Amino acid sequence: MGQKELLDNIEKALNEIRPYLHTDGGDISFVSLHDDVVNIKFHGTCIGCNVNQMTLRNGVEATVKKYAPQIKKVVEVK
Repeated sequence: MGQKELLDNIEKALNEIRPYLHTDGGDISFVSLHDDVVNIKFHGTCIGCNVNQMTLRNGVEATVKKYAPQIKKVVEVK
């Protein structure tokens, strides 16, 4: 998969998870990709939420890996 396709797939994954975050007043944005690690930023009520790390692993990372299996992990940048 080429770089443009990979970035498109990451955005598709974030678009899939975004409605769930919007339900609780939050959002997510793509920041960067380095060495198959996706950097994201949470917004709104996701900032400081006590379950955002669970959301990151079980929701965001799993969805990103569904669209782009070569991704090693997804991390939140502050």
